[in-house]
Amino acid sequence: MYIHVWNKYLPIIKILLKKSYVANQTLDLNRIDFEKAGSGRKSGYKFSIEFKNGRVSNIISGSALATDLAAVLTNDTAIRTIMLNQDVTISLNTKFQLTITNKNAEKARQELHLHSEHHD
Repeated sequence: MYIHVWNKYLPIIKILLKKSYVANQTLDLNRIDFEKAGSGRKSGYKFSIEFKNGRVSNIISGSALATDLAAVLTNDTAIRTIMLNQDVTISLNTKFQLTITNKNAEKARQELHLHSEHHD
């Protein structure tokens, strides 16, 4: 139902996934794209998908929006490569903001911060 909408955003999501190594990324989506494609249930637009090593690790079957995004991402070879060995959460809030959080990057930043504190 939402595959074509997610495919439209795929090139941007790919760039943001790469940038998520440095910092959390947020993408403002066009609400109308989703309302035209979907059933118009406003409550169903919020989700969170956890990817571990490029695979979905949480239950998302209750959200067509989330399952379609997961399908689009896992079917893209470049994205699978980017997410391999990564712990990434992609979530959508009610304001249609897609947030990408790379937990590996967070750990690396914390380790760098701790490391720099000890050498001051």
